[in-house]
Amino acid sequence: MKIIDEGAALPAIDLATPDGGRISLGDYAGKPFVLYFYPKDDTSGCTREAQDFSRLLPEFRALGADVLGVSRDTPIKHQKFIDKYDLTVPLATDDTDAAMQAFGVWVEKKLYGKTYMGIDRATFLFDANGVLVRSWRKARVPGHVVDVLEAVRALA
Repeated sequence: MKIIDEGAALPAIDLATPDGGRISLGDYAGKPFVLYFYPKDDTSGCTREAQDFSRLLPEFRALGADVLGVSRDTPIKHQKFIDKYDLTVPLATDDTDAAMQAFGVWVEKKLYGKTYMGIDRATFLFDANGVLVRSWRKARVPGHVVDVLEAVRALA
């Protein structure tokens, strides 16, 4: 599958939601949309990122933008993560790996000398026409969400 890059259209890939339903990324076309991928629920960096997106979610929404966080964690695990930290940012599960493959975030990683496959932290900003206008690959958590918010403001 070709990796989605800037200038590409938002793909209509289905994801599982914590409530047991399904959503399509294509449903987010028509307004600015922030899609972020993160490695794992309830880890320090991923928790901080989800808390930052939750804290600033009203500002994203005031600019007309939607935000969605995606990982491979199960919908049940997402709901526990949401409940534990009172998160307001919506989360979804890429249970088919289609979104991770399309965005090129399912990569080989190394930790303590071991090689494994995992999700690279990355964020993608689509404009109201569903076109990818900015991406942050290998994103660092501190200050990242504020940077994304500023990019959304620049679209307005």
